[in-house]
Amino acid sequence: MTVFEDVLVKMSTEFLNPIQYYLHAQENFINVNQLISKDVRFSLRGYQCLNCGQDGKIFRQGFCYNCFTSIPQAGDWIMRPELSKAHLDVQDRDLAYEKKVQLQPHIVYLATASDVKVGVTRKTQIPTRWIDQGASKAIVVAEVPNRYLAGVAEVALKNHFTDKTNWRRMLQNQLNEFDLAMLRDQCKDLLPEEVQPYFSVSSPEILELNYPVEQYPTKISSLNLEKMPEYSGRISGIKGQYILFEDGTVFNVRANEGNVVRLDLI
Repeated sequence: MTVFEDVLVKMSTEFLNPIQYYLHAQENFINVNQLISKDVRFSLRGYQCLNCGQDGKIFRQGFCYNCFTSIPQAGDWIMRPELSKAHLDVQDRDLAYEKKVQLQPHIVYLATASDVKVGVTRKTQIPTRWIDQGASKAIVVAEVPNRYLAGVAEVALKNHFTDKTNWRRMLQNQLNEFDLAMLRDQCKDLLPEEVQPYFSVSSPEILELNYPVEQYPTKISSLNLEKMPEYSGRISGIKGQYILFEDGTVFNVRANEGNVVRLDLI
């Protein structure tokens, strides 16, 4: 029975205990949690750029090459927020879009998914950003008024914390214990002077996240639908933007955005 057939975008989530995951098609959606312990088959059916809709090879982030290199949603400041210039009224690709996204409150945070990592995100994306990264715990370091300030704070804190998640350790649930509240307090003196006023003296809540996983993999094999256009297996859980299977295969939904995929119950 086909339960989903459409172009993939990252799973939407609902912050419950455990976190709920959804795949969206044009006319409906499915709760992926309900597929845990069931046998399914993924099939690659084609491609569709998330911007122009072109049926062609996806380059990055769900976009074809032409869109990735031209649209504001894929500007360098997305991955490197310290390159943001909208606060200076300077355009990168589309100033109106860049002002809309960059000139809003952003959060600088610490999270644990493997080691302690520093990151930034729009305030409206909390806790979604932490869920997408597979974080087990997270805490706010500072709330700043624009993306540029979040970026320069992240650059400074990267000298002391990683800014990358070890996705294999995250999926294997290899978690070390850290005192996030203490580490957060240490960040105050590490922040650039222009960010110091946005550090909150009172310690915020440490948010804990619980994922719907029955079995974590011990050995991991990443599913690449371009190399293996059809795969069958039993789902054992979901964490971050990964669907986990009992045989150790993992499928990164976000990395496959723009692929047209069919999902069947078997």
